[in-house]
Amino acid sequence: MKPRCGLITVVSVLLGWILVPLLALPASATTSTVTCRSSSHRALAARLDRDIDRALRGRVSAVAVGVDDPGRGLQCWLNSSDHFDLASVVKVTILSALLRRAQEQHRHLTRTEAILAEEMITESDNYAASVLWDDVGRHDLQHFLSLARMTQTYLGPGPYWGLTQITAYNEVLLLRLLVNRNRVLDSSSRDYVLDLMAQVIPAQRWGVPAGAPTGLTVHVKNGWLPLLRHGWRIHSIGTFTGRGGGYSIVVLTEDNPTMAYGIDTIEAIARAINRDLNPAARSRVPSSELSPSWETPDELLPAVAGISAA
Repeated sequence: MKPRCGLITVVSVLLGWILVPLLALPASATTSTVTCRSSSHRALAARLDRDIDRALRGRVSAVAVGVDDPGRGLQCWLNSSDHFDLASVVKVTILSALLRRAQEQHRHLTRTEAILAEEMITESDNYAASVLWDDVGRHDLQHFLSLARMTQTYLGPGPYWGLTQITAYNEVLLLRLLVNRNRVLDSSSRDYVLDLMAQVIPAQRWGVPAGAPTGLTVHVKNGWLPLLRHGWRIHSIGTFTGRGGGYSIVVLTEDNPTMAYGIDTIEAIARAINRDLNPAARSRVPSSELSPSWETPDELLPAVAGISAA
């Protein structure tokens, strides 16, 4: 992958009833170093630069990182425009597109849709994801991506939602959409997605929650997928709300020899970020303990994709 990251600018546009700051695409660069910027918290940005870099030392994983803290005017990027196979992280996009379609049809989710949505997010149920992927359809999925300005996201072929291509930049855009008032998703839709992300089962709450204050509400979704080329794809996205919260973290990885290795890489980065953003926290989310389920692929893929043995 060609690393791309750089300086960050922020623009504000009118969405809905209030001004919501939106991310401008980080300027391209030929460096793979972390870039953190904040005009009002320069010392914090420098500390995050240093600590994320330390967390990455010695790791063989290919990594992309996005950190967004609008309250501090702070963002961090690493390889922000590099593409990764999304795996089950795409399920947040599927649900968001479903809710956008329901809004345009002036209706609530049906009972069946609600059951499938809950299973898809809280348990990462693949059957539910496949049903909703087919039900929403490529037209409405792409319609949502266009409205969300997620122009770097490319839907997977046919029924293979796990092969959707994403970038850290676009996933940060998605999380911003969930926590700010906007014209794409109304407040009830945003609350619905965030509530399900806060109810993800304990076995799947690894990744970016590591090191976060236990007093914050953690909204998380992870994905894991082994392929012969680039090994395990291990991803974690999350946003943290509550008093002292209001920030998001995206970590995408590949070239991991095992799922556990990828989780370790993500959690080393997350601990550094969460601790730097919350230095006074007394109680923190611990690192995840090894689980037998970690070596099980998250979804089925076509044979031509080259699934590695798990």
